[in-house]
Amino acid sequence: MSDVRHVLVLPDRDAAQEAAEALGERFGITEEARLVRDALAGEDDAEDAQWLVVLRDEDERLDPGELDAFAGEWDGWREEP
Repeated sequence: MSDVRHVLVLPDRDAAQEAAEALGERFGITEEARLVRDALAGEDDAEDAQWLVVLRDEDERLDPGELDAFAGEWDGWREEP
């Protein structure tokens, strides 16, 4: 079993929450994704933060290209490891 993780970078908290909820419907993910606030370097304002949706894919069944397109629906992208 591997420890593959995917990180989706999204522009704000609302987008991250919506995407995390939609992951189960779209990809059949049963484990809850983790939301992480990623403040931009040197910025203290919450408006200048990106949000990360982190999900494990131990069976490596999720297609990176599909995840990138999925994140793009919320103006985000999948970060390459």
